[in-house]
Amino acid sequence: MSSKNAPKPLNLLKYHRPKIRWNEARIPPLSQESKQCLRNLAAYRPPKLKMKYPRSRCAAVLVALFVGRQGDLYVLLSRRSASLRTYAGDTSLPGGKVDPEDKSIEDTARREAFEEIGLPHDRNKAPLLCILEPFLAAELIVTPVVVLILDNTLRPILNADEVASLFSHPLSSFLSSNPPFPSEPDTLEVPYHTSFEFRGGGPVTQMFRVHQFLTGREAGGIKPVFGLTAGMLIRVATIGYARQPDFEVSPPGALSTEERIAWALVNKPVFREACDRERVDLGVARRILRRLGLEEGMEKRESKL
Repeated sequence: MSSKNAPKPLNLLKYHRPKIRWNEARIPPLSQESKQCLRNLAAYRPPKLKMKYPRSRCAAVLVALFVGRQGDLYVLLSRRSASLRTYAGDTSLPGGKVDPEDKSIEDTARREAFEEIGLPHDRNKAPLLCILEPFLAAELIVTPVVVLILDNTLRPILNADEVASLFSHPLSSFLSSNPPFPSEPDTLEVPYHTSFEFRGGGPVTQMFRVHQFLTGREAGGIKPVFGLTAGMLIRVATIGYARQPDFEVSPPGALSTEERIAWALVNKPVFREACDRERVDLGVARRILRRLGLEEGMEKRESKL
């Protein structure tokens, strides 16, 4: 494929940030903590990206916040349809892969949210708060896009092929080991928050921690918030409330997300092939791995070429 025909790189940092008119918003009064949380999120700017990513391996999710009756912030979560081929029935955020017509990662997140739950594209009804740094999924690089729903009269229109149901969870509860809901008899022996250690493909130092939060709806078939979704919501809450969780997010000595992405781009076939196909320069990713002393896998792979 010539460089002229290669897909254009996605602008992960381009976004539309309209001024929020609080006096016109159709929402309950905000608590002081919620006001500060929104200020912190609106002021957040992700670190400048050092690496280029293959567009075909990029995705986005929409973290749609809204104000509850007591002025607290909640996040919309969906139960994936049981008929989906992957992650059927899981609790997730609206989102998906970048489409050719998407001009920015914000466009991707908003389009997916409209297709899945009917959230309007209108940026005045759901203005952008911030875009976070990308996260690494199994075969995708996923960027969270955070918005605030200013019109609580909006009603969801679920795409039954993708979404079985929609519910909400307090954003601040992703910083706590204590449940935000009364404990039911059948969940007393199950902690609200748990975590698990996993080793990703690659060097021993690629140990990472996966988190799980109960929703309080497990008796009705709703699965806990788990894995990538939990990790992204922990990050959103940490930025917004400007405090660390009461649990340890990552194991000691774990690679940063940027370092894990660099390793995946160079060593995982699904990413490496996409980079080759789209002419993505891996120079920065290789330098990151050499700095960490993780070039062994990279050199073995290149010796086979």
